[in-house]
Amino acid sequence: MSQIITFGEVLMRLSPEGNKKFIQSNTLEFYFGGTEINVGISISNFGGKVKHITCISDDFIGDTAISYLNKFDVDTSSIVRSSRPLGVYFLEVGAVMRPSSISYNRSHSSFSEIQPAMVNWEKSLEDANWFHWTGITPALCQGGFDTLREGLKLARKKGITVTADPTYRNGLWKYGQEPKEALCELLEYSTIFIGGINEINEVLGTDFTYSNDDFIEASKQLILRFPSITKVFDKIRTSVNSSWHKIRARMWNGQEFRETQDLDITHVVDRIGTGDAFAAGLIYGLQQFDDYKSMEFASAACALKHTYEGDVNFATVKEVMAILEGNTTGRLNR
Repeated sequence: MSQIITFGEVLMRLSPEGNKKFIQSNTLEFYFGGTEINVGISISNFGGKVKHITCISDDFIGDTAISYLNKFDVDTSSIVRSSRPLGVYFLEVGAVMRPSSISYNRSHSSFSEIQPAMVNWEKSLEDANWFHWTGITPALCQGGFDTLREGLKLARKKGITVTADPTYRNGLWKYGQEPKEALCELLEYSTIFIGGINEINEVLGTDFTYSNDDFIEASKQLILRFPSITKVFDKIRTSVNSSWHKIRARMWNGQEFRETQDLDITHVVDRIGTGDAFAAGLIYGLQQFDDYKSMEFASAACALKHTYEGDVNFATVKEVMAILEGNTTGRLNR
């Protein structure tokens, strides 16, 4: 498998144990995460070769974060260090009708110092065949947008496949950049789009509904607007409550529309990072299978992530394939 590049902030997550609120607890569990490293670690768990590029605090917390990435065989050779602290977020995990809640502390984090001159993209991309980016990174700071843009320009010049997951979170764009303009510029360098109607409407300024017909038309218009994009994949979540979700996916690859069956997740353990698990499964799948089976693999990987605590999907290829083969009973393996 080719080397996959991910670029984005590494965060520390702090949570009370189980489903407690902070006011109930005097002890916290910590995990490392971040949209792009969630993708990278999951691909590495599938057997892929991954390099993560970021800026991390030059202290023992940063050292621990790098050790965490190394534990999963993620290449950290292009990571740069900063005197600023690692970004942190706080999570209260909900249950049943009580939703989860997140509070971020990342405005002056180590990643907020990232600048294009800090990353040697030519060296970082020399063995790469795939580059994955999300809309979180360009939303955080001007340096994040500028550095990502430089990497994507070179990636496309080298003919590297670029997956775009332009997650739009209005509350992150605080430094003056216009979200639509920024995302559209980055999509010019992308070849595969991982996102749904909300993301398409944001970048095109349209008002498509969630119907399959509108998804097909929206995908066609997206490809017309960004000719380098050839395929669109959409993960669909149905939330019965905080503890019971359903996952399915659909695609338009320029020739056909396909949709998977729902996967029922009746006891959600942790939903953080589930979209990243979908993206990781898709990236891995597209290098192994046809488009439809890749989407099925991604949906199953996403569903499995709901069963793991923390931000990262620890599922193996064998475990994901077992779900595709209908083994969803959770019976004890001996």
